[in-house]
Amino acid sequence: MKANGKLPSHVGIIMDGNGRWAESRGLPRIEGHRRGAERAREIINAARDTGIKALTLYTFSMENWQRPKAEVAMLMKLLDLYLSREMHEFLRRNIRFRAIGDVSRLPGPVAALVKEAEALTIGCTSMTFFAALSYGGRDEIIRAVKKIAASGTKPEEINEDTFARLLDTAGVTEPDLIIRTSGEQRMSNFLLWQSAYSELYFTDIFWPDFGKAEFDGALREYQFRDRRFGAVRA
Repeated sequence: MKANGKLPSHVGIIMDGNGRWAESRGLPRIEGHRRGAERAREIINAARDTGIKALTLYTFSMENWQRPKAEVAMLMKLLDLYLSREMHEFLRRNIRFRAIGDVSRLPGPVAALVKEAEALTIGCTSMTFFAALSYGGRDEIIRAVKKIAASGTKPEEINEDTFARLLDTAGVTEPDLIIRTSGEQRMSNFLLWQSAYSELYFTDIFWPDFGKAEFDGALREYQFRDRRFGAVRA
């Protein structure tokens, strides 16, 4: 059987295993997160160069706020450094940056950098990079429901299309492929609405070791998937 050559338009990645990668090497957990940020840069550029139109990285989940305060503080510092360094690289590579999630919970300086990166790259067209920050799929759905309630929309006017337009990813196709690293095989509250028909790809590789070759391997496997969306093929 030959691959059909089709690429996913939108890829989502649950970047898991930074802490365990570091611990397995006797390093502090923050070093795993730092290496993970470097890997994210590589995969963003690889996705763009491959021709993928949208990439969503699960960068900081709503549940991550429950981690030790010192670790959260270091993660926010790392995010600050990453955005400061990368926003002009996004512009140079023609990559649009968008944040999804409850960004109001981010520290003021980080939230300001998020807004600056979004404004700076709003005209970029090669790929949209979604950073899921302070993000939870259930929270996203609840926020969408609140928008509907506040708008006074009648129940009979609500359908899947009107609801999707109120989600954080409005205007972008749903993910065709979702990748999760580190051996775990669950969604962990990531893009719950949008992933209804996504193809899932799980790998035992920790995120800091998931490079371009591994990413290309996931894309090749996707090409063999037979996506029927519930239909029976004759």
